[in-house]
Amino acid sequence: MSKRILTHLSSVDANMGALIKAYGPYRFIREEYGQPFQTLARAITHQQLHAVAARAIFQRFVGACGDGSLPSVELVMNAPVATLRAAGLSFAKIACLKDLASKTLEGIVPDRSTLEGLPDLEIIERLTQVRGVGRWTVEMLLIFQLGRTDVLPVDDFGVRNGFRLAYGLRKMPTTRALAAYGERWAPYRTAAAWYLWRANELHRAGKLPPPCERIRLPRVRTRRRRRARK
Repeated sequence: MSKRILTHLSSVDANMGALIKAYGPYRFIREEYGQPFQTLARAITHQQLHAVAARAIFQRFVGACGDGSLPSVELVMNAPVATLRAAGLSFAKIACLKDLASKTLEGIVPDRSTLEGLPDLEIIERLTQVRGVGRWTVEMLLIFQLGRTDVLPVDDFGVRNGFRLAYGLRKMPTTRALAAYGERWAPYRTAAAWYLWRANELHRAGKLPPPCERIRLPRVRTRRRRRARK
């Protein structure tokens, strides 16, 4: 499977092929455990925080609601606001966690086995109904927890910057242009994203090869909002 992925990416994109050759084998590791509720709860508590602070607050959250283990939906739903505030969570994040618990009980956020049987777009549409959960968060779940093979998180800074570095661009690509360019990597866009993350590592180590061919990103027109007539 891995050989087929790398052969495809290298055949449709010379620069991606050079990046693959520079870094080496595709060593993607999927998380084989965890439920969507716990994954999204962790993502919410980590938002807009540095890694050390995020981990500390999440551990206090687990201690307050889960008695040392990952809290259940019911425990989060019934947890007093004062308890969650004492764990270091803001009122906004508490509202997001309560909404996540509510939508899990309603079935909008299903269990992992149910998610496994749903297509990517339906999962994105369902989970982004939760307050504070955006497309990027769901894409990370699709990639690392569900192991979906054709996800290109164009809003991810590391993916965009890795593309800029590996393809010798002066400016950061727009999300629309990167999405359009990345269509050639289908149906293995997850692997392409993985190598773009690795491009940042190679650049820091001084081992990123120069692009073997210049590219011109597709021009993607942005929709202009029409002004309301007076």
